[in-house]
Amino acid sequence: MVDLSRRGFFRGRPRPRAEIRPPWALPEAEFIDRCTRCNDCLKACPTQILVVGDGGYPTVDFSLGECTFCGDCVTRCQPKALLRRNTEQAAWPYKAAIGEDCLPRQGVECRVCGDFCEARAIHFAPRLGGSPLPEIEADKCTGCGACVAPCPVTAISVR
Repeated sequence: MVDLSRRGFFRGRPRPRAEIRPPWALPEAEFIDRCTRCNDCLKACPTQILVVGDGGYPTVDFSLGECTFCGDCVTRCQPKALLRRNTEQAAWPYKAAIGEDCLPRQGVECRVCGDFCEARAIHFAPRLGGSPLPEIEADKCTGCGACVAPCPVTAISVR
């Protein structure tokens, strides 16, 4: 979606609304100002989850795979719209969230998301009379998106 504000219209460069940007992206306004839409970060991504989003700016599509936080996109970003200041800096604040369409919430046994979670942030709490329900430990979740694509009912999102 594009923000068609008056300012954006008169600047001749409407700003896209916030999407999930590549890891270590600057805050949205600064990112948009610095990003030249050269697509070097897209070409550098080994898992190919970076795609062209609104306005031609890079965005993450977890339906294609997961982020390994390798930093290749940051290394290739010449205008420094992606900037990792130190090794302790988190890639982003995003976490996985499980929606109501989740199969165990419908009484169907499924643990696919937990199998793909390398951080082991997804646990299945047993319950009487039904399938164990998935729970995400927010402090362990890296927001990598590994659990999104394998979900058979697309009940998981990263936000």
